[in-house]
Amino acid sequence: MSGSDFRQITLNGEAPKRERLFRAAVSAFCSLTRPSRRDISQLEDLTLPLFDCVSPESRRYVAAALSECPYPPPRLVRRLCDEPLEIAAPLLIRSKALTEIDLLAFIGRHGAGHARAIGRRPGLNATIADLIAVIDRKSRQPHAAPAETATRKDENGRPAAEPPSQGAESARRRLRSLMTASDNRKATTGGPVPSRYARLRDTALADHPAFFHTALADALQVDYAAVRRVARTSSCGWLLTALRALDLNDERAFLIAACVVPSEFSGAESIRLFLSRYRLLSREAALRRVVAWQVETEAGKGDTEMVREAVAPDAAGEGPFSAKASG
Repeated sequence: MSGSDFRQITLNGEAPKRERLFRAAVSAFCSLTRPSRRDISQLEDLTLPLFDCVSPESRRYVAAALSECPYPPPRLVRRLCDEPLEIAAPLLIRSKALTEIDLLAFIGRHGAGHARAIGRRPGLNATIADLIAVIDRKSRQPHAAPAETATRKDENGRPAAEPPSQGAESARRRLRSLMTASDNRKATTGGPVPSRYARLRDTALADHPAFFHTALADALQVDYAAVRRVARTSSCGWLLTALRALDLNDERAFLIAACVVPSEFSGAESIRLFLSRYRLLSREAALRRVVAWQVETEAGKGDTEMVREAVAPDAAGEGPFSAKASG
């Protein structure tokens, strides 16, 4: 079927049945050797309004077809990935439309089933693979009976720690908050909403680490314990990672860093190196590292290799926040 045939299907409002139109539009799209942006836009404009009106069988058919598509429509793929696993699995395993941030968001929203499917992706990022291993291990642990959970206490008579299933769900909630909020910030500010930045700035200026760590944990939507744990490292790279994950612009990030660790900025050269390091670190990499902090805290593993990787910058360099200093 040609590109003109595809456009005819997508623009024709007189198709006899929504199911046939939904399937035919995707089949026609998949037959295009190199679809244009207009083709992708037209497909999504047609199929997304029909999405809730078609059967699970049609969604499963479309997901399987698009999983092998070299130029998949990203909005439709993401919508299908939010479906139950029997529909979403082919896309979670193979689709090229999904970014690493997308994968983390699906893990946060849907938990162990989607995580296991994502774990089968070839060339999966090591941090995401570690996250999936933790979630999978927690989800497979046997749950206590309701009566036992209600009365379980430690040796000192205090209530025992929350069951593994609740801990995994807590991690997923924090992941969801961290990932789904990232696209809602205003591009003009280059960072989070002003009130959040103001709290970070004011607590940094207060010269009271606990206040700043609390504000930072709230901004990142992670446990205070996770921030405190990485802050105890000899490296200052954790702070650069946290500020980059919040998508602060250069000036705001430097102001906070200079307030928190003023001894690291002895002159113009150290400032230049900080700004260079900050610009080299991608926000996606910073978000993955923050997720790793939280996962390590939930798992109670201590300072393992994953944490050391989580606080290490991406590029080599010297001076404050450099790879050498972050070791």
